[in-house]
Amino acid sequence: MKKKLVVIITVIILVVLAAVRLASNHSKISERKTSSGISSLVAVDVFSVRKMDMSKSISTVGTLNAYQQLDLAAESQGRITSLNCEVGQTKGKGSVIATIDDKVKLLSVESAKISLTKASKDLARIETLFKGNTSSQMELDNARTAYEAAVVQLQQAEKQLAYTKVTSSINGTIVKKLVEIGSYVNVGNPIASIVDVSKFRVKLNVSESNVNEFRVGMVPDITTSVYPDAVFHGKVTFVSPQSDDAHNYPVEIEMPNNSKTPLKAGMFVSVSMKISLPANSLYIPRESLVGSIQDAKVYVVRNDKAMLQKIVVGQQSESYLQVISGLQEGDQVVMNGLVNLSNDKSVKIMNKK
Repeated sequence: MKKKLVVIITVIILVVLAAVRLASNHSKISERKTSSGISSLVAVDVFSVRKMDMSKSISTVGTLNAYQQLDLAAESQGRITSLNCEVGQTKGKGSVIATIDDKVKLLSVESAKISLTKASKDLARIETLFKGNTSSQMELDNARTAYEAAVVQLQQAEKQLAYTKVTSSINGTIVKKLVEIGSYVNVGNPIASIVDVSKFRVKLNVSESNVNEFRVGMVPDITTSVYPDAVFHGKVTFVSPQSDDAHNYPVEIEMPNNSKTPLKAGMFVSVSMKISLPANSLYIPRESLVGSIQDAKVYVVRNDKAMLQKIVVGQQSESYLQVISGLQEGDQVVMNGLVNLSNDKSVKIMNKK
């Protein structure tokens, strides 16, 4: 009888303990459900879509090229009899750089002058006879032809004589001397190289995403590490309508050199331009963007829920994107908290901008 009573009491105690345990578990489950309901709200920061006046900067690296660079070549065959150039010398346009043996050419000029003098006298004599009807039309025509031929012969001889003088066709500095006095040269042999660095051509390779911002006549800022505090100004003179194999577009800028901060051909320079974006347009911060520029989307908060919205993006600055369509002024787009978001997710706005 006592054993039976002990068993009954033990069973009752176990049942009570089980009931207490179940009640405790139910309470914890309820707390978890409540806690889960709170955590389902994603904390976000939002930006109110607004109209702004924006600008962006475009920067790229280019190389300074001499405005003009010429190889001065011989236009006559012969031996160099005089040389008037040394590396580093400055030469003006028309300066004689070298003289090629011109004795034969001088004799040709003298001979042509003699022939022209004779032809001129013959023509005058025939014209007098023709007026007195003692000379025929044929004789007069022949005399005129001979005179004209003598004029052409003299011009040719004088041109050949001029070819013995190698002259510079630009103002510049001699950077190479390729012959010495006594050297024998043929037509086309280079004598010296001269460069004009009174101004430069800055050559750039601009990406296809930025090339449309460059227009002929624009004036960008140019800087170089040689003079960190100096800002130079150039003018865009050429924008290629065709890209290279890497989809870059050649652009040229012309800029002057100066004596206070002289630059040299071959130096690297940084070119930057500030571009005004469409005024009074809607903008959003870059960090609001979901996906790519080509398939742009943002989360818009409506009735405490994040709704995924497709948009069309226009111009871009360093921090903001122009919105062409898909949003209205005053819409609140999520800019922080995107990681945990999905469409139609409940949100709690923490900060507004």
